[in-house]
Amino acid sequence: MSDFAVQRERMVRDMIAARGVRDERVLAALRKIPRHLFVKEHLRNQAYGDHALPIGSGQTISQPYIVARMSELLEVGPEHSVLEIGTGSGYQTAVLAVLARRVYSLERVPELAQAAIPRMRHLGFDNVKVQVFDGTVGWSEWAPYDRILVTAGAPKVPEPLLDQLAPGGTLLIPEGQLNLQKLVIYRKSQRGEIRRKEGEDVAFVPLLGRHGWKTQK
Repeated sequence: MSDFAVQRERMVRDMIAARGVRDERVLAALRKIPRHLFVKEHLRNQAYGDHALPIGSGQTISQPYIVARMSELLEVGPEHSVLEIGTGSGYQTAVLAVLARRVYSLERVPELAQAAIPRMRHLGFDNVKVQVFDGTVGWSEWAPYDRILVTAGAPKVPEPLLDQLAPGGTLLIPEGQLNLQKLVIYRKSQRGEIRRKEGEDVAFVPLLGRHGWKTQK
């Protein structure tokens, strides 16, 4: 077993399962995805620590526990179509690709998307589409989605995303202030009614775009 594989197993056991993540499919996905391939080479020795790391363009790869927690809360099934807002390095995208039937991921920063796409190919995920676009507008071409995951902090949920959520679907988003948010789950009933539930405190980079925070200079 490689050193990275040992570190990855320790990460899942001590930093994720030990903190209460129980979904076996999520834990298996975290065991499978080589997180060190999603960070810059000089940071690879830190890839399996439970902390966010910079990936360039003012963005970060989320700490493994948060990736696992959000994946568990989203309750992704193998039959689901998922929209992800904020591809970033593609690590969360890869986890979703293990869990879901199809993943559609939008990234505002071209450089990040252009690095994530070959990573998906290298790892054999042919069920992922990545596009450079304003994620707050969503991706109407492939809607509706069974699950929507937003990986940046928003002042409130973008209306286009709720519109693109399928009946019976779930949307998970960090909502709140620029530097501190709560994980919020939206569930859409079969009749189209929306229920909102607040969860734990988190801190994500801001969701920029037409229906998010205004673009920073």
